[in-house]
Amino acid sequence: MVAIGLMSGTSRDGIDAALIRTDGEGLVEPLAFHGTAYSEGFRVRLAEVCARAMTMDEPTFEPLIDSVETELTQAHVEAVSDLLARAGWQAQNVDVIGFHGHTVAHKPDRGWTWQIGDADGLAGAFGIPVVADLRSADVEAGGQGAPLLPVYHRALAADLDKPVAVLNLGGVANITYIGADGSLVAFDTGMASGLIDNWMQMEGGKPFDEDGATAAAGRVDQTVLTAMLDHPFFDMPPPKSIDREDFTLQPVRGLSLADGAATLTAFTAHSVELALRQLPARPTALYVAGGGRHNATLMRMLGEVTGVAVESVDGLGWNGDAIEAEGFAYMAVRSLKDLPISFPGTTGVPEPMTGGELFDVD
Repeated sequence: MVAIGLMSGTSRDGIDAALIRTDGEGLVEPLAFHGTAYSEGFRVRLAEVCARAMTMDEPTFEPLIDSVETELTQAHVEAVSDLLARAGWQAQNVDVIGFHGHTVAHKPDRGWTWQIGDADGLAGAFGIPVVADLRSADVEAGGQGAPLLPVYHRALAADLDKPVAVLNLGGVANITYIGADGSLVAFDTGMASGLIDNWMQMEGGKPFDEDGATAAAGRVDQTVLTAMLDHPFFDMPPPKSIDREDFTLQPVRGLSLADGAATLTAFTAHSVELALRQLPARPTALYVAGGGRHNATLMRMLGEVTGVAVESVDGLGWNGDAIEAEGFAYMAVRSLKDLPISFPGTTGVPEPMTGGELFDVD
């Protein structure tokens, strides 16, 4: 099947759109990828919606959320149009779209997770069936609803020596451990770029710490770092997941721009080290995907703190920017085939299960 995958991640920077050919199992052939950045104004509105949603006891639409969902859906329509045009593909030749939407609140401990986006409208715009709401069934069954990418990581890593670990650095970080028998263990490790981006936006007037240059010029405040690592999340056994809003900038307030960036970057690196201790076996290498792999200071700190080889997945021939979007295309096909997308070792769900709701065209 030919599938499009769409991902608007916790970094809130834009939409990743990927086109792949796959059977939902061992065959994966990436065909095209394109990323579309959100405007600064929309990023601000999206952040406001996320903050508002996190205060709710249950998902409840209101005017601001309605408005942002409409904008978000239109942005996804434009991203699909752009991808198809760049790739030279016609909509009628695409079998399915995997639509993640945007997570505005993630509260599996309360039995819900909330991704906004009008999947029915997206299906109607192109005449392509859409699989969306890929996390809710897992949460309703008692799972964490995240991370979902491990099943795709396993497909990509089929020819690699096992065990192997893949680290995804978006706004939040998650790790996938693939055992010699193909077994999966995966969980969120903590923050990746989310707090660093927030710090740079609030204190430096920049969207992110490009190449980690600001952090490289600063000094890690060990007292603040120790306090940040003294969080109950890190002692919880996996599988486990977090929302971007679970950690705040409060501990680094009062530090200089550079020292704050350095301390937050070290926080991400040390969080990964704590996660490695919870894996079935310690990997000899970490293959890193996601935008955080472009942060040279973060990659250096990861190597220093963990003592393992830290390598970009691009060295394996994968597109480290496209993996999440490709993964949702892959999961959409698995959903259509009633194949599992989450597992006891990845989300804590009682048994392997599929997920997603199909929004078909009339």
